Amino acid sequence: MTDRTLIRLAPGGDRRVKAGHPWAFSNEIAMTPALRALPPGSVVRLEGDDGWRHGAWHFNPHSLIAARRLDADPNAACDAAWYRARIGACLALRQRLFDTPFYRLVHAEADGLPGLIIDRYGDAVALQANTAGMEAATPHILAALRDLFDPRVVVARNDSAVRKLEGLEEAVTLLAGSDGTATVEEHGLRFPVDLLGGQKTGWFFDQRANRAMVARFCAGRSMLDAFCHTGGFGLAAAAAGAREVTLLDRSEHALDLAMQAARLAGFGDRVTPLKAEALEHLEKMAASGRRFEVVVTDPPAFAKTRKDQPAALRGYAKLARLAAGLVERDGILFIASCSHHVAPPDFAEAVTWGVHKARREARILASVGAGPDHPVHPALPESAYLKGLLLHLA
Repeated sequence: MTDRTLIRLAPGGDRRVKAGHPWAFSNEIAMTPALRALPPGSVVRLEGDDGWRHGAWHFNPHSLIAARRLDADPNAACDAAWYRARIGACLALRQRLFDTPFYRLVHAEADGLPGLIIDRYGDAVALQANTAGMEAATPHILAALRDLFDPRVVVARNDSAVRKLEGLEEAVTLLAGSDGTATVEEHGLRFPVDLLGGQKTGWFFDQRANRAMVARFCAGRSMLDAFCHTGGFGLAAAAAGAREVTLLDRSEHALDLAMQAARLAGFGDRVTPLKAEALEHLEKMAASGRRFEVVVTDPPAFAKTRKDQPAALRGYAKLARLAAGLVERDGILFIASCSHHVAPPDFAEAVTWGVHKARREARILASVGAGPDHPVHPALPESAYLKGLLLHLA
């Protein structure tokens, strides 16, 4: 028997946990002064008030999400060997999904590692520990990564705002190695990645399949990649034979990385970087009569919290109106949202309204989400954050 603190759910507070939800909220737990004194990130045993054993959980008495499920066995060690086995299972699944070592290796709750994100770029790794439990477990996580494939460099991108909810500081640090640069390979292209200074963990693996989908429409056509980051959509279009590609982003650093990749692939002459605030510049393009045969808009999250949802939906409607106005007749529009506080039906309704306001007739060719290296926990449908619509505009 593991010598581990026992935490009980309050009477009636176990309904969601019994149904398989991986979180227990603070108001569902029978809090005591002793529990409030536990170090954030402690591993505890969780039981219902009826004695039902719910397994081993990370516990943070200062967070709204007070407990996060680790293992069905309340006495699971949750030590270095446990993390090696759990991350090893994630690795085995990704190796079945992909032929090359470029993917999201760990996607939090759906992979049984709540609050932990790990992206792999061959021999380089970026991780985010977004909970006190995963912050405390970082040495075990590093040991597991070394045992499994011994990465050259590991960067902690612990600069996510959600860490504040766990009482954690934001920071970006090198945990192993000395060079925070990496390369990602996708669909025959090679992209430089800045693990220390880029956005999020450096590359958006979630749109991999969607980039390939859009590229099929781009041969011989003009294409705009708005909010392009390091040019994933635009360079995939160029590789597929796009006549000309415009990359629009406010980050000069991201555009520089995109152009490095374009020149490396041999089509830098067909790619034009444009540094500007995307929404503002889309309006200017529309007013000037500029048009493209394929337009992609993949903005950062418009809704950071639930209360931002109404403003976000207005923003997506405006973005759809502007983007649709830039698409040539018989053209393609792909518009995406990574706001997990915006539900897919609401996003689709906002896009439909925006396209209608642009006086364009549309048909939806595909409604898509993230790739399979971003699995979703069945009890956390809101974690299916990415939504994308592929539209043909008459």
